[in-house]
Amino acid sequence: MPKLIFINLPVADLSAATAFYEAVGAQRNPQFSDGTAACMVLSDTIHVMLLTHEKFTVFSKRPRPDPRATTGVLLCLSADSRDAVNDMVARAAAAGGRADPNPTQDYGFMLGRSFEDPDGHVWEVMHMDLAAAQAAMGKS
Repeated sequence: MPKLIFINLPVADLSAATAFYEAVGAQRNPQFSDGTAACMVLSDTIHVMLLTHEKFTVFSKRPRPDPRATTGVLLCLSADSRDAVNDMVARAAAAGGRADPNPTQDYGFMLGRSFEDPDGHVWEVMHMDLAAAQAAMGKS
């Protein structure tokens, strides 16, 4: 069985955060969702647990940082193509997020962009053409 990852994010408005993540392609798993949490499935192995601020404190007694002021983690998703990178960032912006809070990285063989969700959590999205990357680095 492959390992699963559950990313726990504190959110101010659970309904708004759920709608945002649905807009960027996640599916809500009702089995692990209630009025305090929403399990958003990005893939078979990646799940984002959106937790109300109160629910988040059940899991950690440390102070909850302001993701707009500090960076505690860098989250990066792979995409199948450059177009898929651009599409996800565009969907995030259309759903109330902010496109490209970090500079775009375009190396020809790799495109990396980012978006910020309504709570300030930054996600990177990248596509790499492995064959082109190896050629650019002189490896075959």
